[in-house]
Amino acid sequence: MRFMERWRCVSVVGLVLLLSTASHGRDLSVKHCEQTLNYSHTLAMTLVEYASAVYMTDLTALYTWTCSRCNDLTQGFEMRSLIVDVENCLQAFVGIDHNLNAIIVAIRGTQENSVQNWIKDLIWRQLDLSYPNMPNAKVHSGFFSSYNNTILRLAITSAVHKARKSYGDINVIVTGHSMGGAMASFCALDLAINLGSDNVQLMTFGQPRVGNAVFASYFAKYVPNTIRVTHGHDIVPHLPPYFSFLPHLTYHHFPREVWLNDSDGNITERICDDSGEDPNCCRCISTWSLSIQDHFTYLGVDMEADDWSTCRIITAKNVKQFQKDLASNIIISKHSVDVTIVEPSSQTY
Repeated sequence: MRFMERWRCVSVVGLVLLLSTASHGRDLSVKHCEQTLNYSHTLAMTLVEYASAVYMTDLTALYTWTCSRCNDLTQGFEMRSLIVDVENCLQAFVGIDHNLNAIIVAIRGTQENSVQNWIKDLIWRQLDLSYPNMPNAKVHSGFFSSYNNTILRLAITSAVHKARKSYGDINVIVTGHSMGGAMASFCALDLAINLGSDNVQLMTFGQPRVGNAVFASYFAKYVPNTIRVTHGHDIVPHLPPYFSFLPHLTYHHFPREVWLNDSDGNITERICDDSGEDPNCCRCISTWSLSIQDHFTYLGVDMEADDWSTCRIITAKNVKQFQKDLASNIIISKHSVDVTIVEPSSQTY
């Protein structure tokens, strides 16, 4: 059933994406700062586990870092803040990875059963918002608002400042998958502007485009230590569509992409150029071979929620159980953990 739904979704977006790949206009270049790219496979394997763990719906297990995905390279993670917005179906956490000596910020992506509609919506979404204090920079208002106009921004920045007060001015690494990657981008930019570019790193998995070429240039300046990991035929990094014949109006990825390509059972990692739209990386994939299936696995890690129910229903149910566990003092944590929960305005689930 899931396969058929995913296939139908790809068919719907195929014609629009075909127009974008068939265009032969001049690509608009993205200005960037000179930098030495340090892509680490081990770091990517660690961060993809965090981006996967934030999908977990058992909030008690996430709070205590005992969930089924809270192991392997992320063992020993110190949870400092758990953020759940039931109203907007958002979830994130902030904590300390002592092996990396860094603050980790992970933001959850879209629940799988809503991805089909979300992808269709991305086809027609216009660049409809000017980014503050960045002339001519246009962004996707939905992604921008999901981070900046919800509890996420306040709760994450507060948790980061508290963690740095306790552990010193250690670096911040922001990650997320899918829509979570889009929100993570705005989060990293916000933190970099306030903490300094050298202190913030971003690595996302399967994220969509979030702004135009002007925004991409600003982003590359403020968050130079950025990696966007894409996988094989994943359709989401191709959305919203990129039209090279409309260089000043179209969406444009910021650099730098690392493309994971499966070939004969082996995964190659191609470090792409600094344009943000390297035609030799995921953009070289034929429109008709794009896949939703590739969107839900990165580096062999499952990037789907562990429960396929509607986001608000499952989140509200788990919030209630989590609140009971907190009230009964059955949760034991070595460290103080901030919990931020936004209940829905209407109690009709």
